[in-house]
Amino acid sequence: MRTRILAIIALTCGVSGICFAQSSPAAATATTKTSGVSSAPYNEGPVWTLTMIKTKTGLDDDYFRQITGTVKPIYDEEKKQRIIVDYKILMGDPHGRDEANIIIMVEYPNMAALDGLRDKMDPLIEKVMGNEDQRRATAVKRLDIREILGVRTMREITLK
Repeated sequence: MRTRILAIIALTCGVSGICFAQSSPAAATATTKTSGVSSAPYNEGPVWTLTMIKTKTGLDDDYFRQITGTVKPIYDEEKKQRIIVDYKILMGDPHGRDEANIIIMVEYPNMAALDGLRDKMDPLIEKVMGNEDQRRATAVKRLDIREILGVRTMREITLK
């Protein structure tokens, strides 16, 4: 049961991880001018959450059918409301038995976009996926199709 709850939380974070708040190049330039030049060999960019998913053999299409009606509408609404910048779904061959074959990437403008994210996301998620019990039932159903191997938050950088 604890694993199921963690999977639900990870899915919610992954979906919620679809926020916004990217700094513009002009803002980055202004910051550099006022605070001095950074000695880092890179410029900081947007923040991504990556959810690594392993589907059971032959059930990729079933998983994609499920998230088309739940996760996609949430991401699309988040983009519309500028909570997230974009999202991408990658599919490929796993390198090993315990590797992801699907990665869902959600782009946020910056780290600040993650602050108060749940308050922004809860109404959207409830509108699309129903109340907490309905969401839990959906997440439990997905356990038969896929496993969330982990969620990682990383900042995109551009080398100088």
